Amino acid sequence: MSPNRELMRPRLSWQPTRYLHHMERATILSSLAASRTDTAPQRLTELAAELDIPAADLLVVAGRPVPAELLPPERDARVMRQFAYRVSYCDHSQLAALEAFVRSLPRVAAPGPFVRPTWPYPRPAETRFAAVLGGLIRNRGFGIRELPFMGLSLSTLYGMVWRWEPSPHRRQQLCAVAGPLGWTLPDLFAVADEPYAEELHPVLHCRHLGRVFAAAVPLTTAQLIETGEEADRLSVRADHGVWQPVSQGFAEDCPDFP
Repeated sequence: MSPNRELMRPRLSWQPTRYLHHMERATILSSLAASRTDTAPQRLTELAAELDIPAADLLVVAGRPVPAELLPPERDARVMRQFAYRVSYCDHSQLAALEAFVRSLPRVAAPGPFVRPTWPYPRPAETRFAAVLGGLIRNRGFGIRELPFMGLSLSTLYGMVWRWEPSPHRRQQLCAVAGPLGWTLPDLFAVADEPYAEELHPVLHCRHLGRVFAAAVPLTTAQLIETGEEADRLSVRADHGVWQPVSQGFAEDCPDFP
């Protein structure tokens, strides 16, 4: 049996996590994405913890449905957009403090029945990786217009969640979206089946911004407003009274890229 097939086999509770010591993360992730595996959701959840990737994201990569308890509650789209915008002005130390703040907030029970976040594009995805990207965006409760500015046009982003196929621009696009999703570049490149080179860097934002977005998945609209205010306090962002679509971006200072 090949190592990849052995990895996909559900592991008994007493079996050690040995394959992560002998296989690169990229091999594991590309195998999951390529096979659309029938690996049990429980095993995927365990593997997500070992890889430090949100369980909802690994389920999406493997082509599995995401249970309601891992998805965000229904939230105001305008507040989501302002929240993402304000958080994107925080530098690395401020993002770390803000993530701690988010994780300290109480988890509030949803006031009504769960409403699954809408798909980011009116048309369904027509390629495998477009479906994965749309699922990762939806896992955070974002639509395309709620994402922070990433150096990509709206039409490009809509195309990426509809028919994102290999192209000369794909590596730059991956470098742009990985950070706001909280993914490392090598991990997302592996899922996209795209060769990764160490000289590649995030376009504007690194994964530390996306870590805050991932931590904020359980938050209510009111808590997002509170978090946005805390982000403004930390970053001392100047409010010019108009919508400024471009934040500063601190990818060049990311400790992942010395």
